[in-house]
Amino acid sequence: MATLLDDIKRGYRTGGPEMRLIYMNVAAFVLSLVFFYQWKSAYFDYPDWLALSSDFAVSFTHPWTYITYAFLHASFFHLFFNMLVLQFAGVLFGTFFNPKQFYGLYLLSAIFSGLVYNISFLVLGHSNIMVGASAAIMSILVATATYSPNMRISLFFIGQVKLWIFASVLLFIDFLYLFADNTGGHIAHLAGAIFGFVYVKMLKSGTDLSRPITWLFDFIANGFRPQQKAKFKKVHRNPKPEPRPQSSEPKDKTQQQIDEILDKISRSGYDSLSKEERDFLFRAGNDK
Repeated sequence: MATLLDDIKRGYRTGGPEMRLIYMNVAAFVLSLVFFYQWKSAYFDYPDWLALSSDFAVSFTHPWTYITYAFLHASFFHLFFNMLVLQFAGVLFGTFFNPKQFYGLYLLSAIFSGLVYNISFLVLGHSNIMVGASAAIMSILVATATYSPNMRISLFFIGQVKLWIFASVLLFIDFLYLFADNTGGHIAHLAGAIFGFVYVKMLKSGTDLSRPITWLFDFIANGFRPQQKAKFKKVHRNPKPEPRPQSSEPKDKTQQQIDEILDKISRSGYDSLSKEERDFLFRAGNDK
């Protein structure tokens, strides 16, 4: 048991942001089995102070439910398939964006999708509750597809397809079953997709919607004190190294520039890129 716990802790510490969210969702599911699962009737009976109610009067008096619902699931298979897509979409998202943007998009898209869910049921006149990370996951997937639509991914039994085609198929399925079953869930998925699309478009224009979440993370990490600006430090440059001999097969200049930009993202985050570097990376993604 101790070894298992150590492995879980190690996986959480060393994993990427998508893996940490998977751990959080799985932990929430295990706790839900203990406190909210009705074993005789075989279903989860979530209270309206955790799940998101379609009733504005209830959800507005429990505003935290706009986030907590995105960590709850209605069944094991609901959790399993959501976490499968979260891991897949999270790795792709991390190719272009930093972890704080990942967390910010997940939380903000969950809130936005929850509000759209409330509005839709206000119009439809129904009453229900919603749980699941699907809307936030859809936002992450569509955001990545918007940024690099022609990125190729490999699917079992199908082969390589462009990312925008994969995302479009999922959205089409939501449209197809919009009024057939789980209407609220499909509406939330589409709302998450819209938020992911808008997020990337605004990011390219210089506005990062996830910045408030990023600031909050920094504020908490800094012991609830405003983050101080780093003091200027004089840098002493080392003598310029001798140029290395060029390979007989020089690397493609475009790919070399892409690699340099991705290295810069891994060191300093997406925000460190200049507008020219962002535009170049965006064009390169569309040309793939």
